[in-house]
Amino acid sequence: MKSLALLALLAVSLPSLADRMPLPADTPASYKSECGSCHLAYPPALLAKKDWARTLSSLDRHFGSDATLDPKAQQEIGRFLERSAGDANKLGSAGEPPRISQTARFIRKHDEIPARYWRDPRVKSAANCEACHRGAADGRYSEHDIAIPELRR
Repeated sequence: MKSLALLALLAVSLPSLADRMPLPADTPASYKSECGSCHLAYPPALLAKKDWARTLSSLDRHFGSDATLDPKAQQEIGRFLERSAGDANKLGSAGEPPRISQTARFIRKHDEIPARYWRDPRVKSAANCEACHRGAADGRYSEHDIAIPELRR
């Protein structure tokens, strides 16, 4: 009987755990301050190691901005992203330049979102996680807690 209760608890908990992706406990302050100064400090598991490396190697032209880091910060952030990156086999290609929104994981999670929402002034682009996911800054991406009522499940 206990195993049946445990199985039921797991069945209820697993979907909510899959929607949690907080920054790792060892996230350097430089990552939060440098990367989080212009956009959400994305969870490193959202891109594979090679995609983070390509992103860091082109910071002088980072999506239309010069996001160049001082060498010490770049090295610290690079080591962090390398050890905390996501599984390339599960994520799929992120394109060129690497974009979280082009990974197979992102596409799978958002395939039911009509294209008009990515252009909606409340959202602006697929890179703006916080527009829809109210808890994104804390690593909460539940589709049941979406900020835009028309998209809630």
